[in-house]
Amino acid sequence: MNFEELFREHWRAGAEILVLWILIYQIFRVFRATRGARILVGLAVMVLALTFASRVLELQVIEWIIKSAAAVLAFALLIIFQPELRNGLARLGSTKFFSFTTSQQKVFLETLADAVVKLSNKRFGALFAMERSISLEDFESTGVIMDSQLSVELLVTIFHPKTALHDGGVILKKEKIAAAACIFPVSQKQISDRSLGLRHRAGFGVSEESDAVAIVVSEETGSISILVDGKISRNLSEADFREKLNDLFLSHGQNIEEMDY
Repeated sequence: MNFEELFREHWRAGAEILVLWILIYQIFRVFRATRGARILVGLAVMVLALTFASRVLELQVIEWIIKSAAAVLAFALLIIFQPELRNGLARLGSTKFFSFTTSQQKVFLETLADAVVKLSNKRFGALFAMERSISLEDFESTGVIMDSQLSVELLVTIFHPKTALHDGGVILKKEKIAAAACIFPVSQKQISDRSLGLRHRAGFGVSEESDAVAIVVSEETGSISILVDGKISRNLSEADFREKLNDLFLSHGQNIEEMDY
């Protein structure tokens, strides 16, 4: 049998293997380093071990239980992974970025960068979530609605340690400060680096739950971090920070170096 005959006879099997490989890889990218991933691995190991044992030892009762519980297990997985599935579907339908014009974006990003650099120099801890195509209204309701024009002075005042709004995060929507003192979900992923505090975990959380861009200024070191899709780029210089903001919003890119914790 030559190659052409082999291809005609088995191309469907090759296509199925390719599609399954892509699907499994994408699932792995979504779920890795999450609490759900550990549950999935544990369930998979347990089911495979019981299935292997039931086949080798001819344990018919256990084999029947596994087959009967398959539908229930699939339903349970949908419940367990509901946050990850919701986030993945939301990202799939995400096509829009900031809706204001490029000139407005440039002014907005320059003002925001100036404020973040000033907060960093003063070592004022800060947390921002920049809304993109997925709404952050649920998080806005946990804080104080502001609907204010963005300015360096206002942001520095908000995050001054002695002001009432410095705890929590600021949501930026279009060219405005939508809300302050907002509560973001803390990421459940394993983060071994103990230098990443609660602000960073909240930044991970909001970037995992939505397509928002999170910005964190460390109160201890003044270091600047950007988080997108649960990935972090840390210890950014002023030039690198400005460049990454422009890549994300002016070039519609996502030039975030992936780092696992």
